[in-house]
Amino acid sequence: MEFTERRQLWKKINTLTPQKLALAHHVLDEIREGNDVMKALRSHPLDEGGYLTKAALVAAYNQMVEAGTIKPDRVLLERIRMKPMRTLSGVTTVTVLTKPYPCPGKCIFCPTDVRMPKSYLPDEPGAMRALQHEFDPYEQVHNRLRALTNLGHPTDKIELLILGGTWSSYRRDYQEWFVKRCFDAMNAPLPSASPHLASQNGGTEGGVVNLPESHTINETASHRNVGLVIETRPDEINPDEIKWLRHLGVTKVQMGAQSFDDHILEINKRGHDVESTRKATALLRAAGFKIVLHWMPNLLGATPQSDRADFAKLWEDFCPDEIKIYPNQLLANAELYEYWRRGEFHPYSMEDLVELLVDIKPSIPRYCRVNRVIRDIPGNNVVEGNTRTSLRQDIQATMKQRGTICQCIRCREVRGKSVDSSTLRLDDQIYKAGFADEHFISFITPEDGLAGFIRLSLPKAGSPTTGISELDGAALIREVHVYGQSLEVGAEKTGAAQHAGLGTRLLKEAEKIAKDNGHKKIAVIAAVGTRNYYLDRGFERGEYYLVKKI
Repeated sequence: MEFTERRQLWKKINTLTPQKLALAHHVLDEIREGNDVMKALRSHPLDEGGYLTKAALVAAYNQMVEAGTIKPDRVLLERIRMKPMRTLSGVTTVTVLTKPYPCPGKCIFCPTDVRMPKSYLPDEPGAMRALQHEFDPYEQVHNRLRALTNLGHPTDKIELLILGGTWSSYRRDYQEWFVKRCFDAMNAPLPSASPHLASQNGGTEGGVVNLPESHTINETASHRNVGLVIETRPDEINPDEIKWLRHLGVTKVQMGAQSFDDHILEINKRGHDVESTRKATALLRAAGFKIVLHWMPNLLGATPQSDRADFAKLWEDFCPDEIKIYPNQLLANAELYEYWRRGEFHPYSMEDLVELLVDIKPSIPRYCRVNRVIRDIPGNNVVEGNTRTSLRQDIQATMKQRGTICQCIRCREVRGKSVDSSTLRLDDQIYKAGFADEHFISFITPEDGLAGFIRLSLPKAGSPTTGISELDGAALIREVHVYGQSLEVGAEKTGAAQHAGLGTRLLKEAEKIAKDNGHKKIAVIAAVGTRNYYLDRGFERGEYYLVKKI
């Protein structure tokens, strides 16, 4: 079924007729009485067959609250919300894709499709949405926010994830226009006027734009940007690029490291060496960015044994804050396919891949988050090798059988659990990363759950020069994150980690450590929508960062 057909069917199913609204009322009553959500839905089938969806329940709930039929009930809303995991990390992520554009890389494992930016396929979920909206940034953000709202998710704290090949290879006027239109969509109320009409009022691609103005509006907007992420290559990172990224409002950078073996990088035509990744990581850290590295097992020339050794190198010097593990998948529209046809490449079996990932996952440090263990590529595109998108669950099941655990951030987040702040333990994990001493300061529950953390970076001798004067001699706050279901601005929820004052307490601890280590000021790489949070806590505006004397 085509995207448009699925969209029309979804709309038909979720259109609330008076009969469906009455049925939804009965279902919601049962859920409020403590009945299981799915059981309540199945006990009230539709006359035409099938059942109400969760999206229809959320729509009915919103209508009833607006009409005064029922009182707002956040607990009820959380129970009927679709995919609550999307916002249990504390923020709501909105993913957008840039238009197709030439990539400087020639990687043999990368798929090529003229309809998409390099490395993406049109039937991947996020890519499918981008293609449907013809890669228009405003429409992508606007429609995603509307969809998330309809599904019951709060959308006031948005992490904007910009994907699509190598960001740094796009023309800078396009980059600035793209980011501005994303902010324009976040600044607009929902529902708003036609996206096409709004786009006309916001300038055209490549035209003159006023991004700082859109940033200023977003500081107090309904949908505030709490993180801006781009993806690029290590060989694109330099001091000039650092300043440009901060001008755009970027706070997190994803880079494809792929391997830490120069021979593997060379035969896979990656186009850069390990030293490029090392230098880029060190420079990004010196500038306060959060760092995400992509790592690919099963590249041409690798073996499960060499991949185990390669993965260990991640923690010797690079020490990323987050990683994405993307096992190499053999695709017909990648150059690697010809190597496979000649018998020069062999994808790992499902068993070998699971065994590899089960072995390496317990070695991941507590300061790192594993965002993914597989690329979200539909199995029909894979010629040979793993096609299971449930790989993370398979790995977790095997680890549980063997009695091993992963201690990464994602596996320890408290998410929707209530938190008693009086029982939390403050922990300071110190580790060396390149030319910096990193402090991963966190609040831990008695069950070893992670309630919140702050990343404090103390640059040492040899730290790369950023060329940004406000960072001279400064300690760096690279991230502050408190967990729990993403709540609306000003909303209170008993026991929610986000409203226990943990962020302020973490900031005070970071300032104390920085002062004890001889620093007289501290700088934070604040996202646009979090500026006021830090300004309220004594920070002052700089050109690219918020800075506080200590």
